[in-house]
Formats: sequence, C-alpha cells, structure tokens
Amino acid sequence: MNISQLLSNCSLGRREVLSKFGIGFGALALHELLKDSAVGGEIDQANPLAPKAPHFAAKAKRVIHIFANGGPSHVDTFDNKPSITKYAGQPIPGETPRTERPTGFLYASPFKFERYGQSGLEISELFSKTAQHADDLCVIRSMHANVPNHEPSLLLMNTGEARQIRPSMGSWLTYGLGTENQNLPAFIAMCPGGYPIQESQNWQSGFLPGIYQGTYIDTVHETIDKLIEHIVNSRLSREQQRQQLDLIQSFNNEHRVERPGDALIDARIQSFELAYRMQGEAAEIFDVKQEPQHILDMYGPGVQARQLLIARRLLEHGVRYIQVWHGAGQPWDSHDHIEKEHRRLAGECDQGIAALLTDLKQRDMLKDTLVIWGGEFGRTPTVELPKEGSNAGTISGRDHNHYGFTTWLAGGGVKGGMAYGATDEFGFKAVENRMHVHDLHASILHLMGFNHEKLTYRWAGRDFRLTDVHGRVIHELFA
Repeated sequence: MNISQLLSNCSLGRREVLSKFGIGFGALALHELLKDSAVGGEIDQANPLAPKAPHFAAKAKRVIHIFANGGPSHVDTFDNKPSITKYAGQPIPGETPRTERPTGFLYASPFKFERYGQSGLEISELFSKTAQHADDLCVIRSMHANVPNHEPSLLLMNTGEARQIRPSMGSWLTYGLGTENQNLPAFIAMCPGGYPIQESQNWQSGFLPGIYQGTYIDTVHETIDKLIEHIVNSRLSREQQRQQLDLIQSFNNEHRVERPGDALIDARIQSFELAYRMQGEAAEIFDVKQEPQHILDMYGPGVQARQLLIARRLLEHGVRYIQVWHGAGQPWDSHDHIEKEHRRLAGECDQGIAALLTDLKQRDMLKDTLVIWGGEFGRTPTVELPKEGSNAGTISGRDHNHYGFTTWLAGGGVKGGMAYGATDEFGFKAVENRMHVHDLHASILHLMGFNHEKLTYRWAGRDFRLTDVHGRVIHELFA
C-alpha cells in the first residue's frame, strides 16, 4: 500500500500519518529539497525574485533579445552568397533539401552587400545603419533548427523545446539570477499589436513558478494605462490600495502556511506586490518623452524604435531580460514580394537597432549587455513556387529554411567583427562549424555565468534544463 492509499483509508490527518511513518516524511522532505534546487540552493519562498549569484563570474549581466518574427532571409541580410546571383534562374545542382513548400530556381538577392568596419564583415544594404557597428557584431552564419514550421521553431528558439510546454530562456535566467529591481518585472516581453504565433508560450515559465514568467507589454500603445493593463486604479488612492492589498495578502499568507512550498500561492503573492510597486516606477520608465531630443532623433520614429528605447531604459533600472518582438503582426515571413517586404521591415528597425548599440556603448553598458538578433529560421536561396492559396501566385519570395540561417550577437563578452560558421555556397545548409539552437542557448547561459548542465529544476521526477540533454558552449564566440 502506498502513501496515498494509506491516507485515503486512514482516520489520521496527513501530517499525523507522516509524523508516524518516517520514510514518508523523509521522502517528502527530499522531494521538496530537490524540487527547488537551483544554482546550489533553494528558492527564497518569501522573495523568489531576490538577487542570486550565477555559477561563475558572468561576462553579461542583462540581455536584449530582438526577435525578428517570421524568419528573415539570411541570404538577403547577413550572409552574402554571390553564387545565387551567378546562377540565378537555374536549379541548384544535385538534390536540394526538402522544404515546407515547393521551390524552384535560384533567386538572386535584390539587395547589395558591402564590407563594413575594420573587420570587413559583409552586410546587406537593408541594415546599412546597423552595419556601422560591424566591428561589434558576432555574426553566426551556421545556425540550424529542427523543422521548417513556425510554431515548433518559435518554441525551440524561445524555450529549447519544440513541442512540450517548457520554460522560456528569459524565465530560466530570471529563476537563476532573480532581479535587481523589486519594483519592476525581471523579464519583459514587448510585442506590439498582440501576441505572435504560439502567443504567451514564447515567454512562459512552464513548470517553473509563475513569478518567473515574462510580463507582456503591448508597445503599440504609448500611455501607461494602455501599455500595462490595470496599472492605474482610478477609484482608490495608493494608501487605500495598500490597505486593501495588506488584507488580501494576510489571507494569502494564512493559506500559504497551510500549504508550504506551493509555487502558485507564492507566485500570486509576489504578483500582487509587484503590481502595486510598479505603479510608482513603471509610468516614468515607459515615458520616452523624458529623453533628450537628440536621443529621440537618434532612435527615430515608429513603434520598433520606441520599444528599443524603452528597453534601454528598463535595462538601466535593473530589468534582466527583455525580449523585443518585431514583425508580430506583419512578419518577416516573405513568401512573396521579398524585396518590398524585407525593405519595409528592415526600414522599421535598422535605425533603432543601430541607435541602441550606440546608446549602450555611450553609457558603457554594451560591454555587459548581450544583444541578440534573429528569427526562428531563415529562408531558401531558391524561389518559392506559386501554389493555390499560397504566396498570391507570384514568383518573388522564399520559403522557410531551418537547414541554415543567421543570428548575431553583440556586447556582453562576445567577439566583435567576426563571422562564425558558414552555409554552403548557395546558403541552403549550415556546413562549417554548425551551431544548433541548443548550442546558442548553452553559449548564452555561459555568458550569463551559468553552466547550462547545472542550471536545473526538478519536475516530474527529473532534472530539467533549458538545453534538455543537448548543447555545446561555443567558446570561439567569446572575447
């Protein structure tokens, strides 16, 4: 008879039974100890967001992840392939990898590439302003993922798992590091105009306590009451809200005493407190009009520029991990009209990204801020063939490509002015120093001071981690 059956058939209470059966109490204590095992210690139940030290000295203290949603074309942005132009209109010799949709001949990039900086990195005219920071960029040209579909690839890039519910990278880092500012969320996801594909699963906490989940901000809005729902209480003063919250929290604390270690209760208590404290600090931080005019002019107009500026302001106030989405409503998913659509999308973000890098450097923050840019996969060097119900019957775009694509890093301890790895001569597959998404995650965690194999959480009988059972730290990326 197991413990559950014993309890159901026994008139004694659960605690009495456990006190009389040492093995049951010992198993329960061991389970609780392992369940909350983080970087060698337990979660502080009173304040699970308390600052914590990583495994070793970190090169990066904070992260901005600029997510180019939909899959930007690497062969039109950061991975120049002259062979595509040379053999444009011809099929690729030999057997081509299988893609989600039929593709045909090689399709020349409509964009010019130039060499920038002392490093001579080749970058497309689409990112001519970002290219002024070529010597700060570590361009990984050999990324690869698992499948050519948005949903699993988004989850893989954000959570390390393509199918199951798992904590996002931002949640893992928040769990491991806590926060430097108790008045703001440690992890913020800014996505204008609503959720992307897979919605909040991209910044979910999964089986980690809910307090580590990303806080969603709809940056299509500018006023604080619309940016963050219910942050303004028009009926109660701050003092009245504090009295109301103290009463609610007293009930929650009584509930917690009866259920020690309940992550849902702890997350609820912390969420209420954070929501109250945010009213004082968030309004000021999200008001970019407080910035000098020359800073506003440097970032330029538009939603993407504004949320990048907000991201810098959040970093200054101790937010650890910020994900800035671009292309959620109109993604980089250019199955047709790639020249028009990629030019529009790059035009929305190029100036803002360049300004962010300049701004961080001027404030001496780039050295310990890791900036990440990229999407969930790349695009084919071959043209996507028209199909009923797809790509409007044109021959002017590219299909999804998970076999090879580009991500770049800047700041935070990475080598600038370098390209790591390579795709084949046409840009279809990663062939040199191939780097899987798991390797990227392992390397990011290393920069943040973590051994990716030891940042774990006990759940459902096993120790889980961001990289699952995979991942290699790519030391060649580090300065």
